[in-house]
Amino acid sequence: MLTVLGFAMIATFLVLIMMKKMSPIAALVLIPALFCVAVGQGAQLGDYVIEGVGKLAPTAAMLMFAIVYFGVMIDVGLFDPIVRGTLRFCKADPVRVVVGTAVLAAIVSLDGDGSTTFMITVSAMYPLYKRLGMSLVVMTGVAATANGVMNTLPWGGPTARAATALKLDAADIFVPMIPALGMGLLFVFALAYVLGRRERKRIGYLTLDEVLVPEAGTETVLVTAGGGGADLAKRTAGGSGDAPGAPIPSGAEAGAGTGDGADEVFQGLDPHRATLRPKLYWFNAGLTVALLTAMILELMPIPVLFLLGAALALTVNYPNMAEQKARIAAHADNVLNVAGMVFAAAVFTGVLTGTGMVKHMADWLVGAIPEGMGPYMALVTGVLSLPLTYFMSNDGFYFGVLPVLAEAGAAHGVSPLEIARASLVGQALHMSSPLVPAVYVLVGMAKVEFGDHTRFTVKWAALTSLVVLAAGILFGII
Repeated sequence: MLTVLGFAMIATFLVLIMMKKMSPIAALVLIPALFCVAVGQGAQLGDYVIEGVGKLAPTAAMLMFAIVYFGVMIDVGLFDPIVRGTLRFCKADPVRVVVGTAVLAAIVSLDGDGSTTFMITVSAMYPLYKRLGMSLVVMTGVAATANGVMNTLPWGGPTARAATALKLDAADIFVPMIPALGMGLLFVFALAYVLGRRERKRIGYLTLDEVLVPEAGTETVLVTAGGGGADLAKRTAGGSGDAPGAPIPSGAEAGAGTGDGADEVFQGLDPHRATLRPKLYWFNAGLTVALLTAMILELMPIPVLFLLGAALALTVNYPNMAEQKARIAAHADNVLNVAGMVFAAAVFTGVLTGTGMVKHMADWLVGAIPEGMGPYMALVTGVLSLPLTYFMSNDGFYFGVLPVLAEAGAAHGVSPLEIARASLVGQALHMSSPLVPAVYVLVGMAKVEFGDHTRFTVKWAALTSLVVLAAGILFGII
């Protein structure tokens, strides 16, 4: 019964948010509360929620201060060179824009933290997508999938969890997987190219008459997204049938699902914005490198590192109290939205775990594996990692399910290392799970409905995971 109700609760949640019948926060709270009552454990709901909140509180704190820290770093101009280079490469060609999104997300993902990757990627690419009338779910989908592949880095989380759960060395798990993961990343770039071609066909091929990102010392370029004579971009080809020089439609007019594009202003990177601190560039770069190094070396808990980093960044860059308050206020919306979503997710995970639904679902899936599949447990683990890491937290999968799969594999002579490597396959899909707090940073900053992101991304992310699995088998890694 708990198995059926667990799957029913997850299915109900996904259907309601994809049909936009409920907001993610409301669905994350109300649906598990109703199912908790349905299984006859309504009296324990408070305990389950408090336990879930306790487990996710460090994550919420980390995201809150990470948003403030990297928001300040974006304000002061630390990432301007990377963004300028990406935008110069992209120009106004939809194909280059989507491929640039994948490349930027992959590069920034080297820090091992999804929320910072999404903050930097969206901050850089969002104005360009809006200006060109491109679909924002393409941006969120490509960024999430690229980050999912890169999330397998030893300091990203899953590899360390697998190593801990099976008492293995993280390097022995990760290093042999590099070729397979590389194929997965190449597939993401190829996917970005195909999606970019599709966007180019829909909105046309665009070129800029002037440099997209102005150099320091030049006049800032301001262009209204739905404008006529003020436009810098002209349509030179494409499927829309517009004559050359015709104004580019806003995202809403193009059917891109991008919201209120008609009133958007595209500014690229303003080299004269008041928040810049060019004299402190190397201090900020050094602080960020030190922060990331401390994260990788695990010198302190990550929430504490970001708390200290945010406080130091604010104090040094904006010593005036009023300026500090202004910077915090500028990022308050993102902080509140993400923190609220994380604590709402705590209700969902608390009920799912506290009622025993997760354990019963995992036991049922493992028990459903035919006896004849024993020698192929690595392949089975790879396939199961897709749905299990999507519907469960990484902790639940790696510490709860993976040891059982490894034990079953060992009975048929399958090495725990192969099981551990196969368990990383589903991470491309995992990064778009409603149980991953970072995905709410992504959709929140991109102003995309979570249901729209899910509908678009799941199929491509699952395909990416299968490519990694196929490459692992082909190369003899799994």
